[in-house]
Amino acid sequence: MIRCTQCRRGVVRHGFCDFCGFAPTSTAVRGAGATGATEATAPWDGPRGQGGTGQPPPGRPTPYGPLEMTSVTPVPYRDPESAVMPERLGDWPPPKLKRGELVGGQYHVRGCLRRGGLGWIYLAHDNNVGHWVVLKGLLHDGADVSDLPEAERAALAAVNHPNIVKIHNFVRHPAPAPGAGPEEARETQSYIVMEYVGGRSLKELLDDRRRAEGPDAALPIDHVIAYGIEMLRALGYLHTQGLLYCDLKPDNVMQCEQRLTLIDLGGTWRMGGPASAAPIWGTPGFGAPEVGVEAPTVSSDLYTVGRTMAVLSFRFDFTGDYATGLPPREDVPLLSRFDSYDRLLRRATHPDPRERFGDAAEMAEQLFGVLREVVSVPRNAEPWPVPSTLFGRERRAVGAEVAATDGTGPVLGSPDPAEAVTALPVPVVSAPEEAAGLAELAAREPKVIVETLSGAAAQPLSAEQRLVLAGAQLDRGHHAEAARLLDELADGADRPDDWRIGWYRGVGAIAVRDCARARELFDRLYSRMPGEAAPKLALAFCCEATGDRAEAARLYESVWRTDRGYLSAAFGLARVRLDGGDRDGAVRVLDEVPSLSTHYGAAQLAAMAVTLRGGSANLTKEALRAAARRLEQARVDGERKGQLVAEILEAGLEWVRANGIEDPGTELIGTPLTQNGLRDELESTYRMLVRFADDTDSRYALVDKANAVRTRTLF
Repeated sequence: MIRCTQCRRGVVRHGFCDFCGFAPTSTAVRGAGATGATEATAPWDGPRGQGGTGQPPPGRPTPYGPLEMTSVTPVPYRDPESAVMPERLGDWPPPKLKRGELVGGQYHVRGCLRRGGLGWIYLAHDNNVGHWVVLKGLLHDGADVSDLPEAERAALAAVNHPNIVKIHNFVRHPAPAPGAGPEEARETQSYIVMEYVGGRSLKELLDDRRRAEGPDAALPIDHVIAYGIEMLRALGYLHTQGLLYCDLKPDNVMQCEQRLTLIDLGGTWRMGGPASAAPIWGTPGFGAPEVGVEAPTVSSDLYTVGRTMAVLSFRFDFTGDYATGLPPREDVPLLSRFDSYDRLLRRATHPDPRERFGDAAEMAEQLFGVLREVVSVPRNAEPWPVPSTLFGRERRAVGAEVAATDGTGPVLGSPDPAEAVTALPVPVVSAPEEAAGLAELAAREPKVIVETLSGAAAQPLSAEQRLVLAGAQLDRGHHAEAARLLDELADGADRPDDWRIGWYRGVGAIAVRDCARARELFDRLYSRMPGEAAPKLALAFCCEATGDRAEAARLYESVWRTDRGYLSAAFGLARVRLDGGDRDGAVRVLDEVPSLSTHYGAAQLAAMAVTLRGGSANLTKEALRAAARRLEQARVDGERKGQLVAEILEAGLEWVRANGIEDPGTELIGTPLTQNGLRDELESTYRMLVRFADDTDSRYALVDKANAVRTRTLF
């Protein structure tokens, strides 16, 4: 396994990272447990959001991590001339360019490809270089190339990204004036000359599916999310170039083979321009509500991504009742099933631009997390764990202890809220200049953290230091001091909106058992970052503590299916299933704990206890033997093993008595499945445990048990 050295989160597949989509830098670091030398690869000229072009090195395939994770079917390349529309175009306005016209002295028009919002789009052949190209009217009828500043034309021509159509040229061509005869004066029309992209638009793919499956059909959610990530990569690149796309919609996105391409740059907008400077193009149902009153922004571009994804993934009246909003979650089965996807769409399309994602990279990162969750839903699907850039790993697994066997109480006890706090991941340090030192300090014991930072009184603590200190104070149970630090941060001018303040306040609420307040805080964070596991895990703890077993199970399962590294989620899911009477479901999830995990033994013991403590009516011979195998796999010894052996033998004896079945040919921990065989072994086990007893009462109790189970003999 090759870890990406650009984002340090994904795995390099086919030369490119399956998370960020970029090729590694000159040396790719292998993941833990891998063998062999490092793999040298050609670097990209710049990662997303860092000013690079995003263009892959020559000879390298275009990165399609999201599409590789899904079942997206490649779309065959479409022969250009077969894509031309028929000559007779019905009631539509006649195209200004006719088949056979020569535009700009080199582009031979072959016909119309489609009708766009700003006019016809034409197929032409470049006679100079022998390539197929597409001609599209520039900006609006009557606009001249000279109307577009030289710097703007240069910026569009310089766009170079695998997910964005390439602009070759800008040309002018005489066109008939409205109502003019063939011999009368002709006005000049400007055209952008772009590369021809084969395949089909996402709108065409959606229409194909609806023709085949019915009017309410939609594209599969994993396809839509993968498309969304590709769109965001393209928009993120444009934003680094100071350009806004403005008119994203399914018609303007093409899939050819396994490549997604934004095909129309005719409505792009230079960042920072006033709203009144020139027409702003968009499509009803897709454009952000503030555009037209205000100039386009990065936020309004991200809004169009959310709207496009919604239109592709479920049917709704996006130009009427929900022209600027989404239907209620309960009215859309897909959104009810995938809560994280629902939350992502609602943040992306929030009516207040300040509540949307900050940039394309942030939205893509969260969308990638949602994709990993979606593709892991089918049972036995391969998880796609990727380290978070916002949180560290789960610090410890809670709820893994099996309750003592006394015939009463739960098999798996719910963790105390203070214990749950110690399991939750810690937010990462966001200030690069402090990251290394503080990250090392944050990994130490809370007492050491407090002493180190409290002793640095020569100068005021930075915001990052105060956050780390607040977390350490919460771990130590010093809730008032932690609250004071968080209040200072919230009141400060530099970090009033830092989401980590809300995170630590939620942690503090759990610690003082105010789980209703904690649930409110973590629910808000879940909506802000729907692709992250940490808020879902924290919210699951809160739901379980407040009695909402169904929601807790859903959240625990979402985390566990996506990343097997969250052991607390596995034990939490088993716990709530068991509380709901689903013993088989609890055992299944415990069996999913990887054998290499340090908690594998605990999971096996928990599964054994769940099986045995359901009563003889729920036991079978196979279940008893499976419990014995689990004990062997749990790798315990000494007194603990003796206690568990006794529990298995007790359950076996109870089963034999209850069912009146004796099976000398079947063994349970090396003992025949008969009353006398089990009683003899159980007596020996009790007497062995006497040696471990700490007090006289315990020893007497074990001796009494041994005597009670001893087989009778005649003299």
